[in-house]
Amino acid sequence: MSETKVENGKITEYMGKRVFDFMRWRKLAAALSIAMVVASITALAMNGLQFGLDFTGGTQIEVAYEQAPNVESVRDQLDLAGFEGASAVRFGSDNEILIKLPPEVAEAQTQISARDEKASQTIGDKVVEVLRQNSDGAVELRRVEMVGPQVGEELRDDGGLGMLFALAVVMAYVALRFQYKFSFGAVTALAHDVIIVLGFFALFKLDFDLTVLAAVLAVIGYSLNDTIVVADRIRENFRKVRKASTEEIINISISQTLGRTFMTSFTTLLVLWALQFFGGELIHNFSLALIVGVVVGTYSSIYVAANVLMFLKITKEDMMPPVKEGAELEEMP
Repeated sequence: MSETKVENGKITEYMGKRVFDFMRWRKLAAALSIAMVVASITALAMNGLQFGLDFTGGTQIEVAYEQAPNVESVRDQLDLAGFEGASAVRFGSDNEILIKLPPEVAEAQTQISARDEKASQTIGDKVVEVLRQNSDGAVELRRVEMVGPQVGEELRDDGGLGMLFALAVVMAYVALRFQYKFSFGAVTALAHDVIIVLGFFALFKLDFDLTVLAAVLAVIGYSLNDTIVVADRIRENFRKVRKASTEEIINISISQTLGRTFMTSFTTLLVLWALQFFGGELIHNFSLALIVGVVVGTYSSIYVAANVLMFLKITKEDMMPPVKEGAELEEMP
């Protein structure tokens, strides 16, 4: 027999486990979510996303030093030589540097269209010449690659369509597996998480490249997983807990999945923190996007999706399987 304790008219313990009153703070949580989303949209409108070379096109140059250089010093050398907007990160070993140049820099330095294959080699030679003049050891040019602006635009458009398609598929899946009110809650939570991650990158003017786009899509999958677990427990409790309000059933469901949610998030964050601090600059923004996404996704799986269910006034009747016409007659002997 299940043990249920009630205090001040609310269930505080169910099946021997404590029930936290999460929905007591739903209005405050809704205000916080709206504020974060509005701030993110404002940052996106004012600053926009700082698209990386993958989306804008440009030139990638890989060089190898005899001794490990200071990355900040490499950036300063390129900036003083007229390569404004150049980025430099470690690539592979400490002695290897990957330099990325916007297409307009290549055109200004070579007087050749960035789309011309000759521009790639010419700009590569010029960059290595600058670095050799400021280095005590040898500097070797490993490779030069050009990413055309047309390819970058296609990647950007396809990436955006991919996110929209993912949200549409999620909405359809949740509506079929649970109920349409759950699908609105899940998609609202996912859109909430994606907008905040994008807004974070816009606010701090961080580079947005293909690795960050991959992280955003991973955030969608991670957040959806948490939301589905909570939704499944809500549906189950609507059918099991007879004498309880919608608010109490949601509180019971979130409390039952709370340990699993936090342990999953914590262990995921441990890996992401390791990547952030020890993974190198190439995946710095990738891990940062995932860290923000996991934190916001954990919050949204507790409050955003459940808040939407409360707003849509979900009831036990919504969870009842539809009765087919004539079913009662078929059951008669």
